[in-house]
Amino acid sequence: MQSKKKDNVGITALYCRLSRDDGTDNDSNSIINQKKLLQKYAKEHGFSNTHSYVDDGYTGTNFNRPGFQKLLEDIEMGYVSVIIVKDMSRLGRDYLQVGYYTDTYFPDRNIRFIAVNDCVDSADGENELAPFRNVMNEMYARDISRKVRSSHRLRGNAGEPLSQPPYGYLKAPENKKKWIIDPEAAQVVQDIFRMCLEGKGNETIARILQERKVLIPMAYWREKGLGRGGKKAQPDPYKWCKTTIAKILAQQEYCGDVINFKTYSKSFKNKARIPNPEENWAVFKDVHEPIIDREIFEAVQKLTKKTKRRAPKVDNAEKNMFCDLLYCADCGSKLWSHVNTINKDIQYFSCSNYKVDTRGTCETRHYIRADAIEQVVMLELRRMATFLQSDEETFADLLAQKTQKDIINEQKALQGELQRCTARNQKVAEFYEKLYEDNVSGKVTDEWFMQLSHKYEVERMELKTKIASLNERINNLGTMQQNKDRFINAIRRFMEMQKLTAPLLRELIDEIMIYETEGVGKNRSQRIMIHYKFIGYIEIPECGSNYKADTRKGVAVEYITKSA
Repeated sequence: MQSKKKDNVGITALYCRLSRDDGTDNDSNSIINQKKLLQKYAKEHGFSNTHSYVDDGYTGTNFNRPGFQKLLEDIEMGYVSVIIVKDMSRLGRDYLQVGYYTDTYFPDRNIRFIAVNDCVDSADGENELAPFRNVMNEMYARDISRKVRSSHRLRGNAGEPLSQPPYGYLKAPENKKKWIIDPEAAQVVQDIFRMCLEGKGNETIARILQERKVLIPMAYWREKGLGRGGKKAQPDPYKWCKTTIAKILAQQEYCGDVINFKTYSKSFKNKARIPNPEENWAVFKDVHEPIIDREIFEAVQKLTKKTKRRAPKVDNAEKNMFCDLLYCADCGSKLWSHVNTINKDIQYFSCSNYKVDTRGTCETRHYIRADAIEQVVMLELRRMATFLQSDEETFADLLAQKTQKDIINEQKALQGELQRCTARNQKVAEFYEKLYEDNVSGKVTDEWFMQLSHKYEVERMELKTKIASLNERINNLGTMQQNKDRFINAIRRFMEMQKLTAPLLRELIDEIMIYETEGVGKNRSQRIMIHYKFIGYIEIPECGSNYKADTRKGVAVEYITKSA
């Protein structure tokens, strides 16, 4: 005992943990009693400089607990020399994680670990029963989880709300299982449904609430002192998001219903919530006072289902063929199609990220008329068709050089990545072989071997899939040689049609970058860069003088090539 005392230099950490399940079964597990037991043990065995680390109300299957994380921080700083717990289950109920800490993490840092009631003391050497206790502790957690799930299922099927009340409702003070209306938040919910019925979109509704300085739900709950999960730090407590509006509009609970089992978790170790199919929901109607009439809610659902895409603003107008092809050259956002409110014949595009209010970031509008971009693309394709018609061999050579250059660059990148993945795969195989030898010789415990071998196996399978994909992409690079032939054939079809159609446009062009206009008056100009399918941006030698075309009465577009 004297030799053990001499090694004790530093903090003696007394770790206490209590979950809700532990606390309901046995009062001896209380934090106060755990502290008394550990302090008594430390005093009787000569451990001084004690410091308590406490996690009250935290499950043992998750090691992301504040008290335990603080203990790990002090360990990394070198402050802790001894850790004492009541029993192994207080450290945790995941046998792989507990085994890692007791067999590897603590010994590597010269920390003595003691579990009082389980008679475990690392100073006495390896304890053969400790792994079995860890497994039994996890089985206890698994059994508790099964009982909790069963109770959860019974309460949910009985119509008791299993989730927190949504924005607009509060728990009744006299009965936590009942929801009552929160008048202030309920008025906002009613305004959102009313604006939706008026034809306003989610983005518009969000902007209106932001302009009115209405607190977003999380900021509202924090102001009212209501504890809710979610992101706490909000740079702008008034900035509503369109997804929040969409979620509110879709919540049937506002009709007075209770809906349970919308989500589920896979196991007691994985707390992530997964959406449950609607057929597995348990719906109980007219349980609490409604905020929204059922007829209004159903009308909103029909309306929102019909507005997944923006409706055309012109009666019987077809979608412009340049939609989804035009992009802002400054911020990379798509250009949205619009119709002039006065002259319905004028269609134009502008940056969807334009800083027209606080919601955008692009400084300029990047305005361009649909008829103008159509004429420019027509002129460019005619110029390319003229070049093809006048000197097909040179045109084909130009495309071949462009294609070959892209092939070489991509091939180098793919081969470099393939070499890295292959080398890592060999390393993982060596690590696995060494781990197996250490396990056979007793240097690595079975629990630690199982955890690391699983990790290496997962990485090996991922590398195997990635290597196969890289090899396939390298083998398929040869098909890029055919791209020039496909592009030339598309140009020939344009020469025969002499007009643009949406299918032909998408066969020829990948994207068109629109720059902001420069200059004023007659000196006003705008740069446009066309990226073609298969070959990207390509410079065509000058074929004649600049082009001019009348886009509308009194307005002409002059197309100036880069080389002109």
